[in-house]
Amino acid sequence: MLTTLLDIDAFPTLSLTQLYCSRWDVELDIKHLKTSLGMDILRCKTPDMVRKEIYAFLLVYNLLRSLMWDAGTTYSTPPLRLSLQGTRQKFDNFIPQFLSVCLDKVFQIYQTLLKVIVHKTVPSRPGRVEPRVVKRRPKSYPWMHQPRSVLRQVLLVT
Repeated sequence: MLTTLLDIDAFPTLSLTQLYCSRWDVELDIKHLKTSLGMDILRCKTPDMVRKEIYAFLLVYNLLRSLMWDAGTTYSTPPLRLSLQGTRQKFDNFIPQFLSVCLDKVFQIYQTLLKVIVHKTVPSRPGRVEPRVVKRRPKSYPWMHQPRSVLRQVLLVT
């Protein structure tokens, strides 16, 4: 590891090494935001709305992470060993149950949700390194420069 932090007393080698190793978790968190939650393509056009869209993704991400934290601490499982995508899917499946019961049963359903979330853990993968490549190549179709309705009409005429 190369660094410009030369003061050994202020920046011990062991601390820098641990910090470097923990960056994998940060990269996974960013990957989850982009791929698991669908933030890889932002759909808004104005800077203000893009900001709001990013905040909405961060809000959902924090909701899921807090569910994982609650499940992990309730059932003595490390929260970082729980699957974010699995938590999202299980939460999505429980939404109709939350909406259909009275308030006094919500806590029971929440406890059941936590138990389901903690049921499967992600295996420990220390020192994991993955190449930054795309496996599938995109199709060689042209870019869409006209509205879909216009393009449909062109197909129907020919």
